[in-house]
Amino acid sequence: MAELKLPKGYTLRNATWDDLEAVTRLIFDVCLHDGDPDVATTVDELREIWEDPNLILETDTWVVTTKEGSVVGYEEFYNRSKHASLLGDGYVHPDHLGKGIGTTMLRALDKRAIKEMQKADPDLRVYIRNGMSIDDIVARTMHEAEGYSPIRFFWRMEIELEKEPPTPIFYEGIELRPFDEKAHAHLVHKAHQEAFKDHWGFTPIPFDEWKRRFIESSEYLPDLWFIAWDGEEIAGYVINHYKMGNGWVSSLGVRPAWRKHGLGIGLLNKSFAAFYERGTQKIGLGVDAESQTGATRLYKSAGMSVGSEYVSYEKEFRPGREIEE
Repeated sequence: MAELKLPKGYTLRNATWDDLEAVTRLIFDVCLHDGDPDVATTVDELREIWEDPNLILETDTWVVTTKEGSVVGYEEFYNRSKHASLLGDGYVHPDHLGKGIGTTMLRALDKRAIKEMQKADPDLRVYIRNGMSIDDIVARTMHEAEGYSPIRFFWRMEIELEKEPPTPIFYEGIELRPFDEKAHAHLVHKAHQEAFKDHWGFTPIPFDEWKRRFIESSEYLPDLWFIAWDGEEIAGYVINHYKMGNGWVSSLGVRPAWRKHGLGIGLLNKSFAAFYERGTQKIGLGVDAESQTGATRLYKSAGMSVGSEYVSYEKEFRPGREIEE
C-alpha cells in the first residue's frame, strides 16, 4: 500500500476537548449535506461519547485541521465488546472531499484496531465496522478500496403525526407501570438482553455500560420509559428520548414469550401519544432493514416510513469464534 500524505496545510492529530464544539458542527454539516440532519450529534451527546471508558480521547479520536485551524475531518475508534467487536465513525467536510482526508483517517483507524486486537481472546473473530449513508458513494468507494465490504443495511424510519395517534391497546394481563430506576433498572436491562439476543450483530452489554448509555445520559427522560408488566414479569419495554429536537424511539424490545400479541405496536403507539402530548409531532428510530423479528413490518404498520438508509461496512482482521456464541 502506497504511503498517503495529506496535502500541504492539512494536519492529522488526535482530538482534544477544545475540539468538542468544532467536531459537533462538522458532524452536523456532513449530515446536512447527506440530507439527514436528524441523525447529527449534539455537544452533550458527543461529550458523553468522549467520556465513555471504552473510548480514550487521546488515542481513539482524530481530527484533520486546515492551516487556519478549522476542523474538516473527524474519526473515532470504539471498543464495542471484548477488544474484538470494534467500531469506527468518520466525517469529512463536503468542501474538503477528494484530498485524501477520509483515507488517511481510515488507515489511522485500522492501525488502532490492529493494536486493540492484541488484547482480544485468541479464538475470537476480530472485526471493525463503519456505517454511512447508502448514497455516500465517495465513502463507500473509499472503504471498499481499503478492504471493507458492505454487510448490512439499516433504516432511519419516521412519522409526522398530523393528528392524535391511536389509543394504545394491550391484551389482558398487561399493565404499564412508571419506571422506578432503583427497583427496575436491572430488570429492564435483563429484558433488553433477552429481547435483542437474536438480533444481527448483538453482543451482550454489561449492566454498568447499559446504565451509562440509557440512564446516566443527558437524554434520560424516565417519564418517556414505558415498561409493560405481566404480573411481576417484564414482557416488553420502550425507551424514548429527544434527538435533534425530534422524538426518538431509542430501544423497543419484547421478550420472546410475549411476542405476536400486539405488545410492540401498543408500546409504539404509547410512545407516539406521549410525544404528541408534549407537542412533538416528528418521531424517528433506527432499525435493521433485515430484522428477523419483524420490526420493520411493525413500524410500517404504525404509519412510519423510511426517511433514510444506511449501510454497514466491515473489515475482518482475524477469523474465529463470534462473541455471542
